Amino acid sequence: MTLFAFGPTRHLLAAAAALLTASAQAQQTPPANQPPADTPTQTPAIAGVVAAGTPVQFIKQGFKGTEGPLGLPDGGFIFTETQDKRITRIAADGQTSPFLENSNGSNGLGLSASGELYAVQVDQPRVGVVYPLDKARTLADSWEGKPFGRPNDLVLDSRGNVYFTDSGVIAKPGEPENAVAAVYRISAAGKLERLAADITRPNGIQLSPDEKTLYVADTAGEYVLAYDLRADGSIGPRRNFAKLEGWRKLDNGQTSSGADGLAVDAQGRLFVASTVGIQVFNAKGEPQGVITLPRAPQNLAFAGPGKSTLYVVGRGSAYKIATQTAGYAGRAK
Repeated sequence: MTLFAFGPTRHLLAAAAALLTASAQAQQTPPANQPPADTPTQTPAIAGVVAAGTPVQFIKQGFKGTEGPLGLPDGGFIFTETQDKRITRIAADGQTSPFLENSNGSNGLGLSASGELYAVQVDQPRVGVVYPLDKARTLADSWEGKPFGRPNDLVLDSRGNVYFTDSGVIAKPGEPENAVAAVYRISAAGKLERLAADITRPNGIQLSPDEKTLYVADTAGEYVLAYDLRADGSIGPRRNFAKLEGWRKLDNGQTSSGADGLAVDAQGRLFVASTVGIQVFNAKGEPQGVITLPRAPQNLAFAGPGKSTLYVVGRGSAYKIATQTAGYAGRAK
């Protein structure tokens, strides 16, 4: 249904759009009361994950819009600077360099078996391949004639299917209405399907190692959600998979857990970047522990030799943590 922005409705829509914009900016900007990004921090003991006292190694700060971490086959690591429209590379020695400029506000990233870099993009909202440049193309930019709002994160399965989230944004008065917040799938053959449109703010997305379960982080919700994946690519009923710490009601009446990026290890554990830190759950959704960082993380990925290092980005900073476990090796992410 289309809402016509006349009178009070116009002001309500404008206020809602401003609220969503402010929320997105708040995720990128560290609150004034947060400690310095390089504050020395150590991990607690989480059985099979990290040893007690493992340092959270600060790499660098000053990035603009830290998202989309992804390990590369050569052991390198890249992430997106959404606000600066750049994809940045971090080498094993911590040196940073531009990987791709003019990224159209790339956010979440994925890598195909053939080496094509996929990205959800927010400046001109769309999903597609951004690298190599001679392979760049758009896969989807709208649903049923309505443009995406704010594509947020994606994951590619081993067969070339792309799963991604659109966290949604309300169009400004006078602009075309956007598609609602939803979870989508682009099949390996290029067909776009909407899988779920009943999540308040879908954000991070991930697959279990056996690719039979799809996980979605709901930034507004109290749980990481899960869906069983059927052989034809469709999904089963939504279920609450893991209860998040830090879920709270905000002053504006909304709710938030800050749940953002997701990662999985070889044992099927799920790692969740949230307001309280990196929350770790086993394959049954049972909490295993929380790794706190100087500043709340936004996204994370296993990378480096053997995928035995957990890289974390958020609020303009990047970190790495040596782990006792390794990321799942069957996919780039």
